[in-house]
Amino acid sequence: MLVRNQQKTTKKMSKVIHALYDDDVKLLDCVKELRSNEIHIKDVYSPYPVHGLDVAMGIPRTRLAICAFIYAMTGLAAAATMMWYMMIVDWPMNIGGKPSFSFIQNLPAFIPILFEASVFCAAHGIVLTFFLRSWILPGVSNKNPDPRTTDDLHLVELVDLDDNELSEAMKILKKSGAKEINEK
Repeated sequence: MLVRNQQKTTKKMSKVIHALYDDDVKLLDCVKELRSNEIHIKDVYSPYPVHGLDVAMGIPRTRLAICAFIYAMTGLAAAATMMWYMMIVDWPMNIGGKPSFSFIQNLPAFIPILFEASVFCAAHGIVLTFFLRSWILPGVSNKNPDPRTTDDLHLVELVDLDDNELSEAMKILKKSGAKEINEK
């Protein structure tokens, strides 16, 4: 005999809800209210950074700073190796009476080059990492659901809500002062 689980389940909706805000304070209040009611927010689109939004959404701190440090140290090591080889091993030159038989004795002259190589590698590496991580590449389609979010509006995107979450989310969005609510 087949026994089925008699728990009441709620049906997941395949609707997408977009709520548009014209004020970042209202947006932040809405996000906090949605998170306190355990409603999953897929993404928030904004024309400019909203301070505190990442904390309100529960987004963990980025590890891009660690990548930047690794890229900077790679640039430092590459520049130091290059200068050691060119100025000490390959073709030592006596410039301004500086000794050409030791990297350590020439280090003060090499510091500006080491610094610039570190900054160069960190900046270019972090831009490439950001583009790859965000998948912002040439030929990739735009992920922005509403072009008005690049001008003056903020958008909260909610996806895969069950019936209870949908009704609760609509109440919160209307109460928080959403300028426009669209269901797709």
